[in-house]
Amino acid sequence: MSSATDSGEIPITVDFSGGLEMLFDNQRRHSVSLPAVGTGGQPANIAFLIQHLCKNFMKDPRAELFVLDNHIRPGILVLINDADWELEGEEAYEIQPHDNILFVSTLHGG
Repeated sequence: MSSATDSGEIPITVDFSGGLEMLFDNQRRHSVSLPAVGTGGQPANIAFLIQHLCKNFMKDPRAELFVLDNHIRPGILVLINDADWELEGEEAYEIQPHDNILFVSTLHGG
């Protein structure tokens, strides 16, 4: 059974909080149609979502505030449907239709 819709895209909601929204056009919530197949022909996962968000949604040039070496920067919490992504497999979690992914920055300037 495929997790994608007939169009080959997966509808999800992505939320940003803790200041991360400033990197994404000051918008906290984004409705995203994520391609069902990610890099290397694998099902779309969180790692692919992160790349997709940086390429297609990030308006601020300071990508290093969100990613570091193509991974979520330390200090950013990720929740998948209100569960810590560590319980779901982190970047390997395969995106499902109507998932809600929340990125929360715990970093504070000083």
